[in-house]
Amino acid sequence: MKLGKLSEVDIRDLWKHEQYDFSEWLSKEENIEILGDEIGLTLTDIDKEVYVGSYRCDLVAHDETTGIKVIIENQLETTNHDHLGKIITYASGLDADVVIWIVKEAKEEHRSAVEWLNNKTTKDVSFFLIEIHAYQIGDSLPAPKFVLVEKPNDFLKMTSTNRGNGELSKSEADRLNFWTRFNQVLVSRNRPFNVRKAHTERWYSVAMGTSEAGIAISLLGRTGQISVELAIKDNKQMFDRLYGMRDVIENELGLSMQWQRLDNKKASRILYYIDGLDFDRQENHNELINETIDKAIIMRDVFKKHI
Repeated sequence: MKLGKLSEVDIRDLWKHEQYDFSEWLSKEENIEILGDEIGLTLTDIDKEVYVGSYRCDLVAHDETTGIKVIIENQLETTNHDHLGKIITYASGLDADVVIWIVKEAKEEHRSAVEWLNNKTTKDVSFFLIEIHAYQIGDSLPAPKFVLVEKPNDFLKMTSTNRGNGELSKSEADRLNFWTRFNQVLVSRNRPFNVRKAHTERWYSVAMGTSEAGIAISLLGRTGQISVELAIKDNKQMFDRLYGMRDVIENELGLSMQWQRLDNKKASRILYYIDGLDFDRQENHNELINETIDKAIIMRDVFKKHI
């Protein structure tokens, strides 16, 4: 068998200018998704060149699931004190929850500084130091690769899944085991949507490319069901417009949905329930997981056309 040789490409040969080339490339949906996969977030609502005083932060985004604010500073060279100061300034000025510093090469002193920030500053802010590399085999197209150099010790703190004593209740353990199995099935199906880190919460999100709505999967242990829903965060007009196309949408889905406008709340929901969830009897869990994935895919694809 003849094999090719993997070689590294100088990223400056791919992106000559940080702002006009690399930041513009990274802001595209298919590219920001690569970065999001590395840190476990779905980044949407990308803003470029956001002013903080007389300075400009390269990119500002939000995580589609939690709504937390993420800032990204790009530096296609070796880390320096100037950019370290900038990320702290931007974090403060933009009230960021997650700070991502992307560089060509990370010096040890700056890796240690980011580690110190994660360990010593408020737990509400997380810092990532990431190197960007690119590789090719022979004359193939270059492939980008984000390499995590420094990250928070436990990024799950952002989703409030930590317990003070480190112990899990039975419900938490059941959900963690289910989502771990869910991810295994999702990977075996070639990841039809982003794989989230397994956690102890009852929900799992599927991105739709907008922060106004998304697909949410919830484990309803008390009723023995799994719900798959379009969750509309704060837009009754969107719900009303979709409801006006109810027959068309349900025909495309092949499903009868429950439409909940929730007049006394900001959010609205369009749900489908799957029966048969029992954490103590797991023989049907693979079947349930596959059905849940199928429903999430078709709901994402159909609703995305109409939003």
